[in-house]
Amino acid sequence: MKETMTAAYLPGNSTVEMRTVPVPVPGHGEVLLRVKASTICGSDIRCIYREHLGKGPEGYQGVIAGHEPCGRIVAAGEGCRRFKTGDRVIVYHISGCGVCNDCRRGYMISCTSAQYRRAYGWQRDGGMAEYMIAEEKDLIALPDELSFADGAQVACGFGTVYEGLEKIGINGNHAVLITGLGPVGLAAGALCRKLGATKIIGIDVVPERMKIAIDLGLCDSVLPSGPNNVAQVRELTGGFGVERAVDCSAHDLARATAIRATRKWGKIVFIGEGGKVEINPSPDMIHDQKTLYGSWVTSTWLMEELVERLVRWNLHPADIVTHRFPLEQASDAYALMASGKCGKVAVCADEELTGTGNLAR
Repeated sequence: MKETMTAAYLPGNSTVEMRTVPVPVPGHGEVLLRVKASTICGSDIRCIYREHLGKGPEGYQGVIAGHEPCGRIVAAGEGCRRFKTGDRVIVYHISGCGVCNDCRRGYMISCTSAQYRRAYGWQRDGGMAEYMIAEEKDLIALPDELSFADGAQVACGFGTVYEGLEKIGINGNHAVLITGLGPVGLAAGALCRKLGATKIIGIDVVPERMKIAIDLGLCDSVLPSGPNNVAQVRELTGGFGVERAVDCSAHDLARATAIRATRKWGKIVFIGEGGKVEINPSPDMIHDQKTLYGSWVTSTWLMEELVERLVRWNLHPADIVTHRFPLEQASDAYALMASGKCGKVAVCADEELTGTGNLAR
């Protein structure tokens, strides 16, 4: 094992700073991962890369970036009970206290401990490095059928969507509207398709992402964002609107469209972070008996369920990765993701750089 490694930091001015730092040593209940894939989340761009928006314990604390890592264990500290050297694992991106009510439910994203809740890539070192330390309790086993690039998107990307879709329920009776076709919206299309949705409609403003949604068969129809979207969605659904809507945009007008384009008795889930929304509650929600859910990330147990489903469905999150970069080109990777003219962007190593990391294909 070498003594130093390269790691990426985000100063908050739309740049990436590469540093040489010591390779960490796992402590009790910890493992050392060789990071194989680390994908970039929209929240990295919005809250850290462009500027540091978070404050106090919820802010970026100058650590190694990256909260969507996946890799192979190369060393395990004392006290590990399940995972061992050589295992392929996904890292749940929040490390909670483990003993509050939310952590005991598996929702470490909602950990109530200001002292012990730390997000990888935000308050503790993350995956934009050759190696990283993770706590064993934060790990999810990665099956051989899935690549490391598949696994990197399970927690914050596909897992976040899966949680939201489970709340509103998706099946073959449903037409679905997805507002926002970034990586989270593309994941929504992929999962809705496997859950049986019969008509999937997407709305976005970026032509590149709209094309990806059609080319990958994730949406049946894609509409450019505009003032007539509600009427257009109704026209595509026999005048009724969709049974289910998923907002992944966090844009006020897109959120309002998601609500208004949903038919009577329909359900809507907001997944996209930030922003606002303005609606008229009586005509938009109450009189049509609609239900609106908020959904924030997912739990460790639902992540494990999703991993099982991905294998069963032969669904590979890496299919929405449009660009792969080596770690030394992390600056280019973040700049591309910030432009929005892409699908998912991954910083990869070894077999994942060439896209050959999936053992089953």
